[in-house]
Amino acid sequence: MPRLVMKFGGTSVANIERIRNVARHVKREVDAGYHVAVVVSAMSGKTNELVSWCRDAAPLYDTREYDVVVASGEQVTSGLLAVVLRNMGVPARSWQGWQIPILTDGAHSAARIQEIDGSNLADGFAKGEVAVISGFQGVHRETGRITTLGRGGSDTSAVAVAAAIGAERCDIYTDVDGVYTTDPRVVPQARRLPKVAFEEMLEMASLGAKVLQVRSVELAMVHRVRTFVRSSFEAPDAPQTDANGNPPGTLICDEEEIVEQQTVTGIAFSRDETQITIRRVADKPGVAASVFGPLTDGSINVDMIVQNISEDGRHTDITFTVPSADYERAMDVLGRLKEKIGYARVEGETNVAKVSVIGIGMRSHAGVAAQCFRSLAENGINIRAITTSEIKISVLIDAERVDEAVRALHVVYGLAG
Repeated sequence: MPRLVMKFGGTSVANIERIRNVARHVKREVDAGYHVAVVVSAMSGKTNELVSWCRDAAPLYDTREYDVVVASGEQVTSGLLAVVLRNMGVPARSWQGWQIPILTDGAHSAARIQEIDGSNLADGFAKGEVAVISGFQGVHRETGRITTLGRGGSDTSAVAVAAAIGAERCDIYTDVDGVYTTDPRVVPQARRLPKVAFEEMLEMASLGAKVLQVRSVELAMVHRVRTFVRSSFEAPDAPQTDANGNPPGTLICDEEEIVEQQTVTGIAFSRDETQITIRRVADKPGVAASVFGPLTDGSINVDMIVQNISEDGRHTDITFTVPSADYERAMDVLGRLKEKIGYARVEGETNVAKVSVIGIGMRSHAGVAAQCFRSLAENGINIRAITTSEIKISVLIDAERVDEAVRALHVVYGLAG
């Protein structure tokens, strides 16, 4: 029998009635002839509550014990869903990360999956059982201690399990019915995309789209796991295939599956950005390494980088962006480096945002960047920094102009539904 992984996020399992709705979705796939593994998140708001308890208990908590606490949210959900399924006559059992086992490295609170042994799940399938798996968690292969995968880690759990058991596909059920050309709350005319290439989804996830966790997309791309983003709020007995025989929603897949490739697929944006500029740094070999090396050592993620040489040719200004959460730490690191680097001053700006144009069709079409810059200029939106790749263009702008910029770019690339 074919195997299917279904993942349900926190809003989908927020209370018992919604868990019953999830169970009806699962039963539908069991009745359709699938061996099903379900990966669940904690009930909506529960993880935040558990995290706050850890912080109240001790500001500098042990991350190993933190993982024990926050992993309990998914354990509750998996047990409840198994109870509901069994009450509906569907054989099911709950699985925790350490029972499967999902083996990870030792980076507590941000662990990465190293290996999954799917044989225990296969034994359960042979008995006709649905495997209800606690997402977001694993076990350190050396110490045997519980680990968690970072926020949004249940998506990663689901894709990794799908790869391990050779699932036909991985369905990610969430509170939206697919991936859109941009956030419909900003652009009401945004349309749902039937298919998105792995590379595009990876860029969109890393550049601000909240639909999937970045690591889950990476795993799906590496292991070629066909992934559907679907809505858990659709009726379980609603039609389950479109005109092409695919489930409703958005398919994340290989580029080769997408016959009609638009030049631009979507517009992503992130308000979680800050800009830092180091003024009058000596323009000599090794200066960039002396700036960005310590930031990397501090696990501070640097994104857009712009370097301008002064008129005298002996000094340079270096501008870059970091996530808002890393801003204070980055400024502290640079403050301690002033004597070593010998810069004049550091300037910071927190009222900035990043807007990105994404599409695999950009590889074979010229003029995409020019359209972007022209559109922003016509709307009087100043660009602070630019970074590009084969399939994306990102610009840093003033935060208060984000919605206007997204709407303008959405129109200029003809993305409206």
